[in-house]
Amino acid sequence: MSSRRYTSSGGSGGFSGRSFGGGGSRSSYGGGFSSGSCGRISRSSYGGRMSGGSYGGGMSCGSMGGGFGSGGGGFGAMGGGYGGGGYGGGGFSGFGGSGGFGGGGGSYGGGSFGGMGFGEDSGLLSTNEKLTMQNLNDRLASYMDKVRRLEEENAQLEQLIREWYKNQAPSQSKDYSQYYRTIEELQNQIVGANVDLNRMLLDMDNTRMTVDDFRLKYETEYTLHQSVASDINGLRPLLDQLTLSRSDLETQFESLKEELIFLKKNHEEEMRGLQGQSGGDVSVEVNATPGINLMEKLNEMRCEYERLIENNRKEVESWYETKMEEVNQQVHTSGQEIQSSNQQISELRREYQSLEIELQSQISMIDSLQSNLEDTERRYNMQLQQIQGMIGPLEEELASIRCEMESQNEEYKMLLGIKTRLEQEIQQYRALLQEGQQDLVYVLCLGQLPHRREIFHSVQNIAHVKKN
Repeated sequence: MSSRRYTSSGGSGGFSGRSFGGGGSRSSYGGGFSSGSCGRISRSSYGGRMSGGSYGGGMSCGSMGGGFGSGGGGFGAMGGGYGGGGYGGGGFSGFGGSGGFGGGGGSYGGGSFGGMGFGEDSGLLSTNEKLTMQNLNDRLASYMDKVRRLEEENAQLEQLIREWYKNQAPSQSKDYSQYYRTIEELQNQIVGANVDLNRMLLDMDNTRMTVDDFRLKYETEYTLHQSVASDINGLRPLLDQLTLSRSDLETQFESLKEELIFLKKNHEEEMRGLQGQSGGDVSVEVNATPGINLMEKLNEMRCEYERLIENNRKEVESWYETKMEEVNQQVHTSGQEIQSSNQQISELRREYQSLEIELQSQISMIDSLQSNLEDTERRYNMQLQQIQGMIGPLEEELASIRCEMESQNEEYKMLLGIKTRLEQEIQQYRALLQEGQQDLVYVLCLGQLPHRREIFHSVQNIAHVKKN
């Protein structure tokens, strides 16, 4: 309680003390429950361990049989006494004694209570109230012991939890960075292999389409080749016929040539015979009509035959030459077409073979890449299974840790609830103690003091200020 001055209507002094419950307590009139003014009270005396700030700062509590003790202190400050003689002997031996309401810091009315006797045998508190206070103090002591024991157990449990976490924590965190780099490199290789595989599949599709185009071209060229071959086969009988006609004409030419030679020989023989006849010395004169000139006739016949032969020869040669030119032209064109078709066929065959070889190489490459992909997937599946096998016990351990944490949290909540209930009971005890103090003040104020009503109102004001 801060240093304030509460004056009353009478007397020269007032409540000039620093605290309402002077003596040895720092907090007065219902402070905390620490070992203060009332000290450490034994079980045989007034009650357990009461804190400083009880309503009689320096009231050293003796045993219940002897009363409230005989120590100094009181409502004043620093050395004022509630009652020097104490409440000994089963009742009030006196209200005065060594001090009063203002000893040391000023008194109420400038003096002390002195040796005022309060001679009744009846105590300040009734027997039931004493028993109730004793019971409450016993319960408070037991609760405080229980709270202290629970706090110690809680501290031990927290220490055990910290030690368990310290023991269960991994000694050093594993460095998976190298595995991450390896996994990233392998993933990049897989992506690159997939890209190469897709590119190869695209190349295969393009190659397949090219093969299909070349197959169509080959089929069209093959049909053209078949048509040209059929045309050639159709022209072969004509060639045979022309060959036969040529051979016939050659035989006719040879026969005509032999006939011409034969006629020439006959003509020469006849000419020699006639020349031999005309070269003789015999001259015969015949007076007759001149005969027909035989030589002229023969020459005319010869010229006519030669002309016919020449005409026939020229006609045959011209016909033969035209036919041979036509046949040669047809054969030449057919040969060129056949040669070009053969060249195209050979080129298509070479392209087909090269494409077939490339297709086989692509198929083998795809098989090898698929096998590599299967090996990689199998290896990664094994690594994934190993990692999952490591994750399983870790998850189980984490679940067990969570269960333990939940159980410890429940225990903590239970202890917190107990603590809250104990604090509520402590507040109730404090309220009861304050009510008991107000009753005590009321009894004191109803005594034979000259200004008891003023003191009573001052005490109520002080209590009101303390509450605020």
